[in-house]
Amino acid sequence: QAQLVESGGGLVQAGDSLTLSCATSGGHFSNLFMAWFRQAPGKEREWVSGITRNGAGAFYEESLQGRFFIFRDLVKNTVSLQMNNLKPEDTAVYFCAADSDRDRSYVARRADEYLYWGQGTQVTVSS
Repeated sequence: QAQLVESGGGLVQAGDSLTLSCATSGGHFSNLFMAWFRQAPGKEREWVSGITRNGAGAFYEESLQGRFFIFRDLVKNTVSLQMNNLKPEDTAVYFCAADSDRDRSYVARRADEYLYWGQGTQVTVSS
């Protein structure tokens, strides 16, 4: 059974760093574009970052560029999100997701374009 499991969330202070990890199993995730989304209370789920199948291409929501870094380990089948200089507005549940279309020609940024989802991990940044 295809499964994504996030870990690494927690309570941190503003300015701290945190690295989230997404473990994949049971599916051909190595053939899929992977992404991180986040959802703050009362807000819609938003795309944060995505990475190509081979890990060579990384993409970021413009406002997060330079603070967040995505990478994947093709041997361990994990996708990670390193978050630096965290701010209170980064507080959200962070989700790992796998694209539904392995042949997509553009970077998918809508939640409905992703087929597989993890359960999410809470990140809380205190000021």
